[in-house]
Amino acid sequence: MTIKTKLTTFLLLLALLFLPTSSVYAQSPGGDKLVFGQNYTLESGETLDGSLAVIGGNATIEEDATVTGDTALIGGNLKINGDADGNVAVIGGNLTISGTIDGDIVVVGGQVLLTETAVVNGDIATMGGQVSQEPGAEVSGEIVNNAPPFDEPNAPNVPEIPNVPNVPNEPEFNNGYFFNPFWEVAGVIGRALAVAAIGMLLTLFLQPQLERVADAVVRQPLMAGSFGLLTLVVTPLAMLIMVITILLIPVAAIVALLIPLAWLFGMIALGQEVGERFTKAINQTWAPVLATGFGTFLLLLVGGFVGLIPCFGWLLTFIVSLIAIGGVVMSWFGTRSTPNAMPPQMQVPPPTI
Repeated sequence: MTIKTKLTTFLLLLALLFLPTSSVYAQSPGGDKLVFGQNYTLESGETLDGSLAVIGGNATIEEDATVTGDTALIGGNLKINGDADGNVAVIGGNLTISGTIDGDIVVVGGQVLLTETAVVNGDIATMGGQVSQEPGAEVSGEIVNNAPPFDEPNAPNVPEIPNVPNVPNEPEFNNGYFFNPFWEVAGVIGRALAVAAIGMLLTLFLQPQLERVADAVVRQPLMAGSFGLLTLVVTPLAMLIMVITILLIPVAAIVALLIPLAWLFGMIALGQEVGERFTKAINQTWAPVLATGFGTFLLLLVGGFVGLIPCFGWLLTFIVSLIAIGGVVMSWFGTRSTPNAMPPQMQVPPPTI
């Protein structure tokens, strides 16, 4: 895959994450279009002068319809029978093309079907999916299935920098000089967006497991926190014993990988619960994918900003992490229901006279 294609893939995914924030202020018929939790159809003969973003629903661009900007979709299927004059990105859904696309295509966690009338004037990259091309379909760029993550190309035959004598030492600065609040805030927002995107993908395939983890935390939060603390204390000791035995080193590596996965799975489950309660509070009904993504983003965003508070800010995020890990351990990654759940009490009718 060329450097240009890798850069386009990386930037297009970033644009997809930030697109809802930028387009929410432009909902006029002649501007960008943002749709939450609903299906969208651009009917034949219509033209959308701007970008299109659909979250938690399906989208269709009918024949003789045109989108002049980029097209992004999360948690649904996209059909393009008309023309799209920009880049196309789909996360957690399938893409079917029967028209013309003048731009690059990125699909994460879905399949791409190019019918016999499809014309793509750009590159196609998939992550977790494949591209199916019918006879007659035209692609002017490259097709990369399961594209690797973005990495910088190696620069061969780079000459060594000659030693320069008598170069004065750089002045030393205080540690506080390197603290940049802007990058700290940007890092919090970036982590929240990344985990929210992963949560939306997991909701498509593991929603029952996420609900079991959230149920374990809601029913027994103190027990979940205790399990999380016990896991963090016992796991290093168990890994040390495995490493000493030498034969169990591969098992120790697997256990070391399960801890961050448990944290990620638990935080997404908590985010799902936050999203569902938020939608109930505002008397709205959102698709599970959208509710989980918004709740996870909100949870990570608030927790990240609280963690920036000096001295004691880390304590709240640490407690939430313990509860998240404990909920995953109690439910075995959501494969079983909450242990020791209280059964519903039966109401005894009053005695008749």
